[in-house]
Amino acid sequence: MTADASTHARPRSRKKKSRAITAVVVVVVAAAMAWDTHVVEQGAQSDVQSGQFSAERYGQEQFPEIMQNVESRAVEAPELAQALNDDASAAGERYGVASGIAPIFPVHFTGTVGEGKSGIYTIDIPDMPEGTRIRVQTGPAINGTTLRDATGDISFGQFTNQIEYQDAGAAINNAMKAEVLEGVDTAALSGKTVEVTGVFQMINPKNWLVTPVALDVQ
Repeated sequence: MTADASTHARPRSRKKKSRAITAVVVVVVAAAMAWDTHVVEQGAQSDVQSGQFSAERYGQEQFPEIMQNVESRAVEAPELAQALNDDASAAGERYGVASGIAPIFPVHFTGTVGEGKSGIYTIDIPDMPEGTRIRVQTGPAINGTTLRDATGDISFGQFTNQIEYQDAGAAINNAMKAEVLEGVDTAALSGKTVEVTGVFQMINPKNWLVTPVALDVQ
């Protein structure tokens, strides 16, 4: 091969090598994009318009399903209290949904509203075992994530990160307030009779803090 021919061959060799490197880079980038793709399950959909998770919309979508689930499983308070007294572990397996440090129970009761503080009222319920205290939170602040976790169908893996997961819980609480507590004079419930369906986490089997999914003042 002449010197001129060798000189012309080198650029073609470099071009082939450049194309090969480019192809490898494209394959690597495509693989990385596929690996990083986050699949969002139905019910935790991204906002169609903006591509961003809408906690408000999610809460509005999920609360009716949570309410229906809780109402269908709710146990009368005296029966549930007795079951917890007899065998809390067995009661959890029979009536509760596993969640973190303790199960979440669906409950139904009718009782007389006692004293309240910061929107949390004690309820006097007939036929309850002695020593069991029932409280209901009515806002304006609804604390905790018992509504989000009440069915066992919503999990962290359905969300992009912890912030979305927490925002989902707060949005469900807000949807409940709009659906259940709107129009209820929650500042003047003492002495009235209420019918409540809701959920509580069994931190203490003798002291329930119920978050309602339905509340009717009689």
